[in-house]
Amino acid sequence: MRRGRAWSWGISVRSALVASTVVFVALSAAGAILAAVLYRSMLSGIDSAAAARMGEVAAVLETSGAAGLDPALLQTDERILDVQVITPQGVVVRRSSSAPDTPMVPISQIGDGLHIGMPEHASPYGQIRFSAQTVDGPDGRYTVLVGEDSQVVFSTVKTVVIALALAAPIVVLASGAMTYLLVRRSMRSVDEIRSRVAEISTSDLTERVPVPDKRDEVAALAVTMNEMLARIEAGHSAQQRFVGDASHELRSPLTTIISALEVAVAHPELFDDEWAKTTLIPEVHRMQALVDDLLLLARADENGLATAHDDVDVDDLVGAEAKRLSRETPLTIRTDITPTRITGDAARLSRMLRNIADNAATHAKFAVSMAARSCDGHAVITVDDDGPGIAPQDRERVFDRFVRLDAGRSRSSGGAGLGLAIVREIVAAHHGRVAITDRPGGGARVTVQLPLAYAPDSKR
Repeated sequence: MRRGRAWSWGISVRSALVASTVVFVALSAAGAILAAVLYRSMLSGIDSAAAARMGEVAAVLETSGAAGLDPALLQTDERILDVQVITPQGVVVRRSSSAPDTPMVPISQIGDGLHIGMPEHASPYGQIRFSAQTVDGPDGRYTVLVGEDSQVVFSTVKTVVIALALAAPIVVLASGAMTYLLVRRSMRSVDEIRSRVAEISTSDLTERVPVPDKRDEVAALAVTMNEMLARIEAGHSAQQRFVGDASHELRSPLTTIISALEVAVAHPELFDDEWAKTTLIPEVHRMQALVDDLLLLARADENGLATAHDDVDVDDLVGAEAKRLSRETPLTIRTDITPTRITGDAARLSRMLRNIADNAATHAKFAVSMAARSCDGHAVITVDDDGPGIAPQDRERVFDRFVRLDAGRSRSSGGAGLGLAIVREIVAAHHGRVAITDRPGGGARVTVQLPLAYAPDSKR
């Protein structure tokens, strides 16, 4: 239950809590590391001072014995508490003025050789560290014992730890408060965006969310949101146009068929086979073709066109389409075909070629030229006509749905305006490109580039 309440808090509160926790953990870890490093550094410093003093005393003892020891070498400072020179019998022969006249560490616990930073022992100064070294002088063996002021190390480290402990809550609270204020300020812009989006409905998609003046992530979110709204608006408008155009296109053949059937019912003597062949059947075929085109485009919008992944001879498809145009039109059909094989869907590609060829034949004056070749890993198909051509500003728009640029593209000569839209969907499903340019000498040229091989997929 508590967990659910915590997650119901706002982002500002949660961010402040997370920031405070992170800062607390970081300060704790940093403080522990700092205390450990400081402790080791200061111990190393007093150990070094003790080692240096022992070295100086040992050098004198080796040459002159205890009698020749300079009193200055027995002086103490902030790191060295006392110095004792002890015989193997445990007699202190030389010492600092503050040192006792008995060994501060039993000689039996020291041993021979050099010992730096021995563990703390009890002394008149409390628990302190010692360093010791045995030396052979001209008058016998001595042990140099140096007491180190390790208490100052503990005191200093303790002071630092207390200071960090006192400063940590202030830093944690300050970081939490600043995080809360900054996030709260940022979330205010997000809340404005949310409120504006909540007010936008499909009845009015022209509204946009406010973009903050600062160029930060929230501003980028607002810009992206506006771009998304623009795409939704464009898609909604296109959908409305599509529905309206489809309804208009379907209404015409349906009206013709209904009128013919009403006449047949009212005057059966007027209805004959010729009327069915010239009026009803063409309108039914036209409506069937329009419905098929609409279904194909609807599938393309939903999941992309699914295509086969077979070997297709493009030259055969272009040659077959050229023969069809020769049979069905009085136009001169020219071809320039070289063997070209790609991986794709033969039925889809054949439909794509037929739509392009029919479009060219509709606008050609005397001739249509078709060519196929391979170039740089692509199959290149070109279809030229010697008609009026297409203006540069309309060469992309003609691939939209239900687009007719002039009377030459009316229903009586060119269908519903879906042919080139289907061409673009089929070419895109094969990962290719289609473009319209000028034909040398006048007219229009449609160029299709298809990769010789592609990875099949059902979505684009």
